[in-house]
Amino acid sequence: MADESDKEDRTEAPSGRKLEQAREEGNVPRSRELSTFAVTMAGVALLIATGGNLFNALKQGMKAWFTFDQESLKDPFTIMGRLRESVQGTLLEMAPLLGGLFLVAALTPLLIGGWNFTSKGFMPNFGKINPLPGFKRMFSIQALTEGLKAILKSALIGGVATWVIWNERSELLGLIKMPLDAGILKLMALMEHTFLVVAGAMMILVALDVPFQLWQYTKNLRMTKEEVKKEYKEQEGSPEVKGRIRQLQREAARRRMMQEIPNANVIVTNPTHYAVAFKYDEEMAAPVLIAKGSLKVAERIIQSGQEHRITILRAPSFARALYFNVELGDQIPSQLYTAAAQVLAYIHQLKNFEQSGGLAPIFPEHLDVPSELDPESKRQQHTPPKT
Repeated sequence: MADESDKEDRTEAPSGRKLEQAREEGNVPRSRELSTFAVTMAGVALLIATGGNLFNALKQGMKAWFTFDQESLKDPFTIMGRLRESVQGTLLEMAPLLGGLFLVAALTPLLIGGWNFTSKGFMPNFGKINPLPGFKRMFSIQALTEGLKAILKSALIGGVATWVIWNERSELLGLIKMPLDAGILKLMALMEHTFLVVAGAMMILVALDVPFQLWQYTKNLRMTKEEVKKEYKEQEGSPEVKGRIRQLQREAARRRMMQEIPNANVIVTNPTHYAVAFKYDEEMAAPVLIAKGSLKVAERIIQSGQEHRITILRAPSFARALYFNVELGDQIPSQLYTAAAQVLAYIHQLKNFEQSGGLAPIFPEHLDVPSELDPESKRQQHTPPKT
C-alpha cells in the first residue's frame, strides 16, 4: 500500500539531475522491439547482398569435405586439414554477415537512449538475490504488460509468417521437382521474401513500443513535490545557508565601507536616521559616494567621522536624496551637482577659516535638492492639507 501511495504522489516530471543520476546508474530507455527489428532487417539485407557468395562457399566446403580419395583416407591429418580449410573459408565468407549483425545490434539501442557507459553496472548488487522483489515483479502491472506484449508479438509475427508461407505453399512443394542447386537458390529467395514481410510486420510493434518505452521510462523517474523541493535546495542552497551567506557578505561590505570613511571630504546626516559620506578631488568627474547607512549604521558612520575629524553636516533633504538614489562607489547624479558644490564650497571656506581666521562661513540654509529625489518631500507634496 505504501508503494502504491508513493507512486500516486509522484506527479512531477523528472528533473535534469534525476535523469543524469539515472544514466550514471545505467538506467536509460531501451526498446527490445527496435533492436529485434533492426537486426532482422539487417540480416535479411546482408543475406540478399552476400547470399550468393555464402551459398557458393558452403557448397565448395561441403564438396571438399565429402570428396575423398584413397590417399586421403589413409592419412587422418589430411582429412582434418581439409575440414579446417573448409571451416575457415566458410567463416571468412560469413564474416561480413556476422560483423554487420554485431554492428547493428550494438548501435541500434543508441537511437533512443544514446551512448552510456557506467561502471556501476559491474558492481555486485546483493539485493537482487532476494526472491521477494522477484515474486512481486512477476505479478506486477509491468509484468502483465510485458506478457500481453509477448502474446501480441507472437500472434502478429506468427500470423504473418503463416499467411506468407500458406501463400507460397505451391512454390515450396515445387522445390521437390527442382535440381538441388536451383532448389536451394529458390528456397533462399522464398526465405528472404518471408523474412522481409515478417520484418515489415514488426514495424508495427516498433512504432508502438518505442513511444511506450520512453513514456514508461519518464513515468518511472517521476518525482514527488517534496523531492523536487529537496533537490532545488541541494542545488541552490537552503534559505538558511543563503541567508547566512548574504549576511556575511553585507558584513564584509560594511567593513570595507567603514574603512573608506577616513577618505571622505564630508559626512551629511539627517541628522540621525541617515548618514552618507562622499569624497571629491580634482581628478574625479563628480563626487563619489563611499559610505551610507541608516539608524545604527548611520550612528557608526557619524562616530567614525568624529574619530577621524571628518566634517559632519546636517542636511536632511540632501542626505535622504543621496541615501535613496546613489549606490556605494557610484558618482553623484547630475541633479545633485549644485547641492554637492554648495557643500564642498562650505567645507573649503571652513578650512580656510580654521587656518587663517576671519569671518566664519555660513552653511546654506536650503540646498538645491530636487523634490523628486527626496522621499520626504514627495510624501509631503502628496499629503492633502488638513482642514
